[in-house]
Order: sequence, then C-alpha cells, then structure tokens
Amino acid sequence: MDLLTVGDLYDNCTRFYGGHTALKYQGKSYSYQQLRDRARCLANAFHDMGMRKGERAAFLMANCPEYIFTEYALAKLGVVRVPLAVLLGSQDHIYMMNHSEATTLIYHQKLADRVEAMIPHLETVTRYICVGDDADLVDEDHYHLQTLMGCGQPDFPAVTVTPADLCGLYYTGGTTGRPKGVMLSHRAWVNAVMLEMLELSLGRDEVFAYMTPLTHAGGVLLLPVLLRRGVALIMDHFSPREFLEQTQLEKVTASLFVPTMIYVLLDYPQLGDYDTSSLSCILYGAAPIAPERLKQAIDHFGPIFSQFYGQTEAPMILASLPKEEHLVGDLEREKQLYAACGRPTMSTQIKLVDAQGQEVAQGEVGEIVARCSFMMDGYFKDPQKSAETIRDGWLYTGDMARQDEEGLLYIVDRAKDMIISGGFNVYPREVEDALFEHSAVKGAAVIGVPHEKWGEAVKAIVVLHEGAQATEEELIEFVKSRKGSLAAPKSVEFWESIPVTNLGKLDKKKIREPYWNAQRRQV
Repeated sequence: MDLLTVGDLYDNCTRFYGGHTALKYQGKSYSYQQLRDRARCLANAFHDMGMRKGERAAFLMANCPEYIFTEYALAKLGVVRVPLAVLLGSQDHIYMMNHSEATTLIYHQKLADRVEAMIPHLETVTRYICVGDDADLVDEDHYHLQTLMGCGQPDFPAVTVTPADLCGLYYTGGTTGRPKGVMLSHRAWVNAVMLEMLELSLGRDEVFAYMTPLTHAGGVLLLPVLLRRGVALIMDHFSPREFLEQTQLEKVTASLFVPTMIYVLLDYPQLGDYDTSSLSCILYGAAPIAPERLKQAIDHFGPIFSQFYGQTEAPMILASLPKEEHLVGDLEREKQLYAACGRPTMSTQIKLVDAQGQEVAQGEVGEIVARCSFMMDGYFKDPQKSAETIRDGWLYTGDMARQDEEGLLYIVDRAKDMIISGGFNVYPREVEDALFEHSAVKGAAVIGVPHEKWGEAVKAIVVLHEGAQATEEELIEFVKSRKGSLAAPKSVEFWESIPVTNLGKLDKKKIREPYWNAQRRQV
C-alpha cells in the first residue's frame, strides 16, 4: 500500500461506482460521480485561491456531505486537513489552529458567531470558507463553499502527492494537558483503511450510519465502506430515536458506536418498537465497554458486534475482536472474553513491557507497545514527546493490559488512570466492570482520591437506573465479593450523570478535579 494516497482511493471508488449512491444526508442522495464532481470543483477553486501542498486547512464542521467533498479535494491537493471537534471549546480551537499554523478555516454557517469571536485570536488563518445553504448570509470577506462547487474544470489540478506526505494533523483529546498534533501520512491512512477492510467484518454494499464525528474515528471508516460500493448515511448527531428510525427506513446494515452510545440505546424505552433486523455489523471501540452491558446488547441485537482497539497515533485498529468470536457457549468464558479488546491485527506487532521496556510474562500487566504500518510520524512541533512515544520504531500507547495464552488482550486501564493505593496497583477499568454487574448501576467511573495513609483511595462515582436503588455499603460489598478488598471502593458517590469527553470517553480529568484541585500533586 506504499504506492497509493488517500486521493487515489477516492479516485478508484468514484471511477468504478459512478452511478451508484455514495452518500445520503437529510433526504438527499449523492452518487459516486457527484462526489467526484464536487471534490474536483473544490480542488480547483482551492487551488485558484492559492492553497498549496503542505498547507494546513482546519475543519470546524459537523457531519455533512461537504466534509467528505472537502476531504477528497484536499487529499488531491496535498493540503493537510486539521479536523476540529465541534464540541470542544473555542480556546481549544484557537490553540489547535495557531499551533498547526493553519492558513484556512472551513466552517459551518451555524458556527459563524463562534468563528467571528475567534478571528482576532487566530495568528495564521487568512482564508475563511463557510458551509451553508444561503450564500447571502456569508460574511462578505469569506468564501461560500457551495458556490465554489459550481466550477466547470474538467479534472483535478496537477499536484504530485506521495504516500509519505502528510494527509492529516489530528489533535488528541486534551483531557490530560495541551492537545498534541498527531501527524498522519497518506501511507498511514491508506494502510489503516486496508486493514479495516480486512479485519472489521464489513461487507459489500453496506449501508453505514455515521453518527460519531467524521473528524475522528468515524472519518477513518468512510473509505472502507465506499471502496466496497457502500452507502454512507450521514447523521449530524446521535439520538437513539433517530438512529432507530433511520435503521428501519434506510435498512441500515452497519454503524459505529462508542460504549456510552450503546448504553443509551439499550436504555431507550421504545427500543423494541423498531425493526432493526437489517443490522449485521455494529463496530464498537474508542473506550472500554462494560462486559455486562455488551451481553445485554448481544442478547437484544444478536451476535453483530465487532470490537476494535487503537488510538489517534495509530488509527484505529491495533487489535480487533470480530463478531464471530462474541459467540461463546460457556458463561464464564463469555464473561472473560467480553472484557477483551481482541487480538493484534494481521499487520500489527504488539508486546507488553514493564517500566524498563522489558517484556512481561504472559498474564502479567504491561504497557502495550506496537509496531505497524499505520503509525503516526510523530507529534507536530514536539520532538521530545515524539521521542518518548516512538522508541526504536515501537509506539508506546500508555495503555496497560494483560495477554492470555490465546493472544487476547485485556486492557486494564490507561497508565495515567492507574490508582496506587498503599503501594498496590488498582486498575479502575476492572472496578468499573464489576460495578456494571450490579443490576441497579447504569453508569460508573472509578478514580483515585487523596488519602493521608494510602496516598490514594479508590472512589466510585455511580449513576443508578431510573427507579433503582442501591446503597454505598451495598456497592462496596458487591465489588469486594468480586475483586477483593484492595480493589473495592472505599467510598461511593451517586451522581445524576458522569462527564464524558466530546468523543464519548469518561472525562477522568473533570471527574478528578473536585478532589485534587487543592493538591500540589495529582497522584
């Protein structure tokens, strides 16, 4: 795959499947040929306004077809895309655009007020391109993207883009400090796409519902669907009702969920009122899933769930667990398997190492380090952090895991989330999984809080199902019976909801803050 670029992949599917439907959005359909035509017009318009290979263009866009047209156009020009998550705050957006030295900002009209407020703080952006239905509402100093799609150029501009060139600069979530700019080349992106096609149980002619942000994991799954003549059903947000309605109407066959979305769907009162029989593949990942809730999902929808594990630095498939392996006859083995994130994927090498970089024995906890063809080039303008993360060609993920005799990986937690209580390691993920086994528990987050004697004490934040009851003592004893006294929470608080990041992961930084903000150290 070292001969192809992201633009080449788009060229192939749009050339081969011209008249077939490629995209659907809010009742509108676009063929593969229309996808190509719009991207070609945009590429020429961008080139005419002076955008050149190697420049950075930031996206502040919710899910929409224009996102895909623009991604294709920039890939053909060799312009590096910088996706910005809409749910982040303006201060994060300003930092990312200034840090990346973006020269162009492409944004949604509904975010115009936010963009207007950011403009005085942007140091390098000189072009503003607005996505919106009404050109008359666009600032006179800004371009209108839909107008730019009206050109008549017969082909893409002649720009030489190589697999080694950067295609994207993706910023990490920033929940533990300043976001880092992950540099992903065309080679890395193409290899990720090909491996996803091999590993993720996606077939030909899928109707894939995209509800998670295309700026992140959702975007990595576009080409694996389009390259097999699938239909990308674009949804600009997730709600259980809309997903179920669209699944019934459009005969959705596949989608991507983070675990919190699965929980919301399972808890939706009208879940059983809709026909979901068309679904054959639900991908889940980006955060650990509670085994008990995964079992509930499989009991309702059937064995259609496939898990992936990866990170922004290696999108997004270092390991996978296909849907076929979720079929387990033995209940004890099923419970164990549902806690796994899968086996290393075909072109990925993985080992678990201790703090000195030495491999640990089978069954012991170590940090996951990986070597693969879809790894980042490093962090933008941060050689020190790059050198700490990539050592001798291995990516140090920061994820702590065990591996069993069958090669299955069991992530116990992020290294930074590990609780050290009285000199013993406690992994919050394992405590959270135990809490989810209690029938009253709807959501759980486990953190370490300051303790004079032990350094840190295990604390659980719990959300109960509506109408359910459980006491602090009951839940502590419940976990103790499963994980022992060391891992059992020393205290439990009941909250109405638990903060999550814009990607649906538990926001441990925000959860920890009330307990640590008066401390000089955060561990």
